[in-house]
Amino acid sequence: MTDWRNEITGAVHRLSGHIRKTPVMTGWITGREVEIKLEHLQYTGAFKARGAFNNILSREIPAAGIVAASGGNHGAGVA
Repeated sequence: MTDWRNEITGAVHRLSGHIRKTPVMTGWITGREVEIKLEHLQYTGAFKARGAFNNILSREIPAAGIVAASGGNHGAGVA
């Protein structure tokens, strides 16, 4: 069984200094309070940078480098 708490803590430490800590805003939508994470403030404009970059930092990069089969948000995160 995966220890998700340790996985998340490890990702936080790996990403520290590389990924922006984005703010959370509280607002109201149709009478309900919601919290909105402003991930559009990431360098890439999306949350995908977290997962892509954490994956890269978690592995040994082969001499040939890496390839992302995406020209969108994931590709920007890998870049």
